[in-house]
Amino acid sequence: MISRRKLITSIATGVAATALLSACGKSGDTAGGGTAENPTLVNYTWWGNDDRAARTNKAIALFNEKNPTIKVVGTFTDWAGYWQKRATEAAGGGLPDVMQWDLSYLRDYAQRNQLLDLGQAGIDMSGFDAKLLPSGKVNDKQVALPTGTNAFAVYYDPAKLQEIGVAEPTGEWSYAEYQQFLLDAGTKSAGKYYGSTDFTGIWWQFNIWLRQNKIESFTSEGKLGFTKADLTKWWNLNKELRGTPAIIPSDKITQLLPKSPFGANKTVSEPTWDNFMGGYLADSGAKELKMVAVPSDDPNNLGLFLKPAMLMVASAKTKNKEAAGKFIDFMLNSPEVGAIFKTTRGVPASKIQREATTFDGVDAQVVAYEESIAKYLSDAPEPPIVGFGTLETEFLRIQEELNYGKVTVDQAVDQWFTSAEDVIQQNA
Repeated sequence: MISRRKLITSIATGVAATALLSACGKSGDTAGGGTAENPTLVNYTWWGNDDRAARTNKAIALFNEKNPTIKVVGTFTDWAGYWQKRATEAAGGGLPDVMQWDLSYLRDYAQRNQLLDLGQAGIDMSGFDAKLLPSGKVNDKQVALPTGTNAFAVYYDPAKLQEIGVAEPTGEWSYAEYQQFLLDAGTKSAGKYYGSTDFTGIWWQFNIWLRQNKIESFTSEGKLGFTKADLTKWWNLNKELRGTPAIIPSDKITQLLPKSPFGANKTVSEPTWDNFMGGYLADSGAKELKMVAVPSDDPNNLGLFLKPAMLMVASAKTKNKEAAGKFIDFMLNSPEVGAIFKTTRGVPASKIQREATTFDGVDAQVVAYEESIAKYLSDAPEPPIVGFGTLETEFLRIQEELNYGKVTVDQAVDQWFTSAEDVIQQNA
């Protein structure tokens, strides 16, 4: 998986100089409508790497050119730094006008009434699938809209598999067959590659496994929908593979940062979201990578769904609601923006943008994958419980301790449930 830790912290060329203009709460000087001489200022912030920054700045420049009475100013940072800054701003009462957002943190801010109801912002929502919109709804308010969709997949490098003499997977496999594939790949490569990272450390693959077993992640009351026994079974799935060539050790992953093991050519496969294809190809230098569906012990229920790759939101306190809404509408519905981003923000969520965008190469591959699993897809998840971002981080951290051999599965489960219960109690 391409770790969010790898997202670099540099500021895009030319953006740093405008950062001083993006102090929260300062963008209302031209509220009520700007002019070409005195345009309405809209501050926009996002996380990402240099490629996303270049694409986003190109889209911002295009919007500013088409809308001379509005000036959008953008800044970006890495994943961890992004949320630290948003928390500081929220505490001070001044979030930026428009923000890129993640599902994990949506309910935290929406339930504190810090995000604008986009139904009031003049955005055309006609192109969004009704099954996808609930992912951006909190308390019946559409506080977020997806930029694109992505689905979970297992990536693999066909050239590496041919090199070591392991057959390419079809995607029709049980967990036992998937694990045997990882072990065969790691063993036959004689130390050159590992099979993959430990998939049991990925919260969203655990979520998929729960769906495959008809278990809820969270209840509508904001409680855990699964038990300690469920998590114990999940983390025990790879108990026999840890310490074998099937799974790369956690200490080796750390040494490879900012690249992921798959991107650094240390594993032959990796489970993650389908819109990471371009990043993997750039990091690894591979000529071709492929994707297949995740394993399931029930071939009729893969537990898959389309998740918002990212979302766009606006501050409830923005003094420029109309301008902010116009920018969000442009970023989500404009065919020209679709041509800039292709599938790097996921497959465009708006049908208006998606059908006007031509996909080829890697982008066509991502679109084709989502079409191939369409019959298995269920509704997108609603925003997770308040504090979920912390729990997702803890999930990975504790599972890494499993790989280090610092804790047993039972100890790991107890640690995570203690964290979850604390978070739920704090936000009750």
